[in-house]
Amino acid sequence: MAWCEPCDRYFPSWSSLNQHLRSSNLHNWCEDCDIDFDSWVGLKEHWVQSPRHHYCQYCDDHFDDYEDWADHNDEMHAWCRTCNKFFRNDLGLHEHRRQSPVHSSSYCVPCRRLFQSESNLRSHMNSSIHRPRDIVCPGHYCNATFVSQSALILHLEAGTCRSGINRAIVNRVVRERDTNNIITDPSRLLTGPGGSEVTYTATGAAWNGSAYECYLCHNQFHALSALNQHLASPRHLNRAYICPLSSCRERFNTLSGLCQHIESERCGVLRFAPVRQALDGFVGGMRTITAY
Repeated sequence: MAWCEPCDRYFPSWSSLNQHLRSSNLHNWCEDCDIDFDSWVGLKEHWVQSPRHHYCQYCDDHFDDYEDWADHNDEMHAWCRTCNKFFRNDLGLHEHRRQSPVHSSSYCVPCRRLFQSESNLRSHMNSSIHRPRDIVCPGHYCNATFVSQSALILHLEAGTCRSGINRAIVNRVVRERDTNNIITDPSRLLTGPGGSEVTYTATGAAWNGSAYECYLCHNQFHALSALNQHLASPRHLNRAYICPLSSCRERFNTLSGLCQHIESERCGVLRFAPVRQALDGFVGGMRTITAY
């Protein structure tokens, strides 16, 4: 038989004793930990503080694991997940994130949005949400506008400009202008006869019996057109563009990729005036493409 000491009462089985502990107003029992507390407050504090429990004291609700508990707090309460702090309302949470040195470098105050990193916040601040589209495409018959130089160059490289400018033309102009190889590696800017850019094209011979296979990376595609689209992408271009910062020198296979790297300030290259001037010069030189 099972005995309840506080009640001085015997029960025919342990299951019936447990049922008694669960339902009796005389007990404050944590079934998971098998601890009977002197008061409801003591039991509640145990649930709040114990790492074994995922308990919302405001909703008096238990959750299976931390992620379920945290998702509940994100949705229902003014809670800072990073600091594990609850606030009276959303304004309190906003002020915490705005002022806290833990969050201020990755928190967008106007949008009240917290980002995972400072670089993600910079990308957000450089987006059309916070910046005007004041960079105009220089292409003939094209009135498209962009928020950044990298977005403009990506537009040109993608061949979506009405002027007919594409990645090959962009690369050719940069190759002609970067005579001091500030941002390019001439050994990797491969060209064909007459200075034309090297391109890859697949034929039916790429069929390996089950799919069309890329002979450069061996990825497989269901259609020949999909394989040729893959070959026309920057995927297999040489990484001919180089970050001009001597302590970085990261390589990229497109000019837009290099510009995105510089604009992100990941390596701090934009702090140097000569680099900013060089970037502005190369991007400004894109206007001469209209002569081609």
